[in-house]
Amino acid sequence: MQDFVGPSVEPTTPSVATASLHWRKSGYSNPNGSCVELAPMADGRVAMRNSRHPDGNFLVHNAEELRSFLLGAKHGEFDDLADGNGASLR
Repeated sequence: MQDFVGPSVEPTTPSVATASLHWRKSGYSNPNGSCVELAPMADGRVAMRNSRHPDGNFLVHNAEELRSFLLGAKHGEFDDLADGNGASLR
């Protein structure tokens, strides 16, 4: 696992024209709507929001930050966070 260097995540307000972004979520999302949605941005960055608050703020990540997170998720580095009590899903 790499050392955390610090965030370059920018909180962003809906003034970035969220209506023009193509938001999508995983097919594994919770049926009650509790999920994270991602949208590619024209400048190559990726926006991330809580699907329950589509008009709220969202975070913006560059491609390398998102790639690092996805690789960690695919390798199970965050599995223990999914059940709420720290037990691994593996």
